[in-house]
Amino acid sequence: MLTDPLLKSKVDSLWDKLWSGGLSNPLDAIEQFSFLLFLKRLEEGEEDRERRARHRKEQYKPVLKDSELRWSYWTNLKAEEALKVVKERVFPFVKTLGGEGGSFAEQMVNAEFKINKPSLLIEACKMIDQMQISSQNQDVQGDLYEYLLSKLNTAGTNGQFRTPRHIIRMMVKLVDPRPGERMCDPAAGTCGFPVNVYQHILETHTRPTNLTIDEEGFPHGLIGERLTKAEHDFLQSDAITAFDSDSGMTMLRIGSMNLMLHGIERPHFTYADTLSKAFTEEKQYDLILANPPFKGAIDSSDVNPTLPTKVRKTEILFLHLFLRLLEVGGRAAVIVPDGILFGTSNAHTEMRRKLVEENRLDAVISMPSGVFKPYAGVSTAVLVFTKGAATENIWFYDMEHDGFSLDDKRQKVSENDIPDILDCWKNRHEPTFADKRAHRLAELRKQIEPLKAQRLTLLAAVSRLTFERAIAGDHNSEEARVALETDERKLALLHGQLAPLQTEINQLTRQFWVSKERVKANRFELSASRYRQVERDEEFYESPQLTLQRLRRLEAVATSAISAIESLLGAP
Repeated sequence: MLTDPLLKSKVDSLWDKLWSGGLSNPLDAIEQFSFLLFLKRLEEGEEDRERRARHRKEQYKPVLKDSELRWSYWTNLKAEEALKVVKERVFPFVKTLGGEGGSFAEQMVNAEFKINKPSLLIEACKMIDQMQISSQNQDVQGDLYEYLLSKLNTAGTNGQFRTPRHIIRMMVKLVDPRPGERMCDPAAGTCGFPVNVYQHILETHTRPTNLTIDEEGFPHGLIGERLTKAEHDFLQSDAITAFDSDSGMTMLRIGSMNLMLHGIERPHFTYADTLSKAFTEEKQYDLILANPPFKGAIDSSDVNPTLPTKVRKTEILFLHLFLRLLEVGGRAAVIVPDGILFGTSNAHTEMRRKLVEENRLDAVISMPSGVFKPYAGVSTAVLVFTKGAATENIWFYDMEHDGFSLDDKRQKVSENDIPDILDCWKNRHEPTFADKRAHRLAELRKQIEPLKAQRLTLLAAVSRLTFERAIAGDHNSEEARVALETDERKLALLHGQLAPLQTEINQLTRQFWVSKERVKANRFELSASRYRQVERDEEFYESPQLTLQRLRRLEAVATSAISAIESLLGAP
């Protein structure tokens, strides 16, 4: 999400300007903002495109052949002239990008540039310049869209939330797209998954010396010079397909612009209700990556007959769709709500049975509920599966941290399980990797055991001293106070020693394997919490006998106090 307060303030200000400038429909404001952002970044991308061509030893063909089409030219004209150039030259040119017959040109046919006030155009452009989007350490374009969409009253009512980029990147790495593979996202939104698949293939085929990694861990300088010409051409023309059901076209245009800005010159991103009878594709893709809507109204009469037509939950329908779209041996990494993992309805159970018994369920990664905040608090999981293969054992990871706070602020924090997830996934079949972790776990348990015993002893001492001080009342001695404070300090220091050891133990036990037979015996339930063995600290409790002794002493003290009060009052 958009966390930079200065950038957020500038976006709010631009939103207000567009609103007061006549764009009273929020979707219009978002679309026009997107057009301007596209024009700005189109010029900034020329340098990246030129560098890519140079490294691939290809002749560079500039996108902006006419200098008058450049943002840096027309934004410095007088306001009236700038608006004229944009409406008569720049915007008509943008509508031709992607080539005749391409999905982008098709979506842009009826697009309108609706900013009609010259002063508003120049003011909006200046504010976009001030945002300095290209100098950000991460790609914030999707975050900007997400923030703008959050201003809509209808945002999220259909369960549609932009997937955080670091989660997308994790999922892409899990399936490791390769040159020549065909990827599809049937519910693409702003096209985060297609963009990251494209970037992953470039990254894995760019020499490390040409790559730079920013402080967020994202690569730059993606040239892909190790791709053959045939692989590069396939990546541009056939590797990536996406669909979205936004009949208003706004999200389709935003997604298409996002694809083009990241270097996909002829994106295949089109309108389709992929659950409907009209969508008949099957067995066409090697990869599915998606975060489909989790809720929303479904026209049951229009559900494709290859899907369970009596099912109303879109997440179940989409899982059936993914299996239909994949070639045998095709892979998928998709986000599902937790209900998929443990729902007791026949539809839920049958979906899980299908994944486990008719395909290979490779992994279940449970994610914390804060991943989609502030827009949703739903708990989710990533399912990784391979069509048609056989399930033997299922790899689980119980994620507790994703590198950001799990509240509405979603600020960056040091706790992050994603690097460990990727490391464990990569080495999940390596016996030496498992042995090393098991050895470390045994070592930690040996270290922590005496400390936990000491903790229980200190808790007992603190409990006793606290009780004795309470009983002593006015006769409380300085020696007893000092003794209690000393043990409390010892306990605090001990907790400081225990915390890092327990944290590492928790980390090492977050990944585990579960057999198909065990899952089947539990009605195919896939909740990590059902199978994970969590090591909890032994709770401190006083023995019942000691508790009774103290109650008697308290009763005696209370009786004595009452007698003293009665004697002062003069008992009758």
